[in-house]
Parts: sequence; structure tokens; C-alpha cells
Amino acid sequence: MSSHLQYAYFPGCVAQGACRELYQSTQALTQALGIELIELKKAACCGSGTFKEDSLLLEDTVNARNIALAEELNLPLLTHCSTCQGVIGRVDERLKESQQTNPAYLEQVNGLLTQEGCLPYRGNTTVKHLLYAIVADYGLQELENRVSRRLSGIKCAAFYGCYLLRAQKSMPYDDPYNPQSMENIFRAIGATPIYYRGRTQCCGWPLSSYATTQAFKMAGMHIQEALVAGADCMVTPCPLCHLNLDSRQPEVEKVVGEKLGLPVLHLPQLIALALGIKPQELGLERHIVSTRPLLEKLGF
Repeated sequence: MSSHLQYAYFPGCVAQGACRELYQSTQALTQALGIELIELKKAACCGSGTFKEDSLLLEDTVNARNIALAEELNLPLLTHCSTCQGVIGRVDERLKESQQTNPAYLEQVNGLLTQEGCLPYRGNTTVKHLLYAIVADYGLQELENRVSRRLSGIKCAAFYGCYLLRAQKSMPYDDPYNPQSMENIFRAIGATPIYYRGRTQCCGWPLSSYATTQAFKMAGMHIQEALVAGADCMVTPCPLCHLNLDSRQPEVEKVVGEKLGLPVLHLPQLIALALGIKPQELGLERHIVSTRPLLEKLGF
């Protein structure tokens, strides 16, 4: 399915800060697959859903500018963060609707951009998560053909989270309530998908700043369910989910009163392992929960 794929790359903040291994592994994976990323160096934080709490116009204007940077390159905007996908994708939907139903609002957004010397939003590109770029653009069969180290014997629990699936009105690549994209990738690279109740629910991160105990209980419940289902690891397409499920897992263990110890991988890390990329090139040593038992099971 894949020809030469090229995207305007929106890495987001977390992948360049607390989860630098996501940035690192995305670069390693896309280079191995021959996918070209042109990084949007001038892009701003999407706001992770907080801008609209103060002003919907603020959220729309900031992200119209982000989308316009991709439009300038005549490329789809690609992100590897579910939260960024949910926020920017919804802004794109809203502004495309405004072209038909409320052109005065779009004119207001573009007027603010013009005042700051920015390009206007035109609505002629798409916003696509890395997961869907691989499934829909690159193709599962092509991915399977590139696998050099099948991840046989590994049971993977997908954790989609909520922003990727239900922040936008339309989801052309998957079912927002019973998604299969990640599980299909697991099968293509030789791993066994594990199904459990919490895989499409919120990780608890949005609550963590003001209801920490409740946020950790949510994360703990999901991890416990995945472990009971037999998972060797959890895999997420969202760095904010990764922070709550991996970086805070020791704190989560204290809240739920149970040792968990479930490794949580970023999606590109898992796929890259199946392509034969070495763990040290993927930042797996940066995780709070050790990935060593998983890597030993895979023979690394």
C-alpha cells in the first residue's frame, strides 16, 4: 500500500520533554519504514484540551496556525500523541464546518493569525495519528513484510485512551468504541493481542492535577485488568497515558495496595523492536517500570 509517504510532523510537547523516548523511537521507526517526516519546528503546544476551558477561540486559533504550517507544505499533519490528535483533529473538523456554516468565525480566526504574521487556515489537509498512518497509509501487509524479528509469545494489551477515539466527530479508521487498529498491528508483528475492559477508557491523567488519588485508582484498575488478562506489556499511542501508566506506576501501586510491575511501551517502540531495531536506540531504558523482563522474553 505504501509508496513514498511524507508528513508534516507535529511531535508535541511531552515527546520532547518527559517522554523523549517517544520522539526517539518515532524517528527510528519512520526511518526504518522509509516514511519522511518534516518537523514543524514553529508549531505551538495544542493545549491538550485546556485552552478551550478559557476560550474556544484561543484553542481554534492556536491550532489553526499549527494546521496552516502543514498546509504550507501541502502535507497531512502527523502526530504520535493521542491528545494532540484529539485536540488538533477536532479543531480541524470545527473549522472545516465553519467554512460552510459560520464563515464569519473562520474569518475571525484567520484575522487573528494575519495580525501575528501567520498563514491563514485553508482547510485543505488532514490530521492523522501515527497509528492510522501505519494502518491506513503504510498498510499492515507491508508492515508484516518488513518484520525481521517476530514478537512471538508476547501478549500485548493496547491502551487507546479516550482522546484518540472520541474527541472527534468522525473516526474513519476505526470503531471509537471497539477499535482494532492496535490489535491488528500486534498480529502483523507476531504478538498476541490481549483484550480487557479498560483499553478504551481514560487513563486518569486529566484528573491527576486535582484528584490525584482517583486518577491513580483509574490507572491501577486498567493495569490490574491487563495483568489478569495475561499481558506481558501494555502499549499506548499517547505519551500522557504513558506518564500516568508508567512514570507514576510506583505511586499507583501505593494507592491500589498491590505490586504491579507491568511495562508500558509507546506504540513505535513495540513496532521498532519487530523491525530489529535495538532497544538502546528506542529509549527503553528511560521507562520507570523496567522493560528488561519483556526484552529478555523477546531474546534481546
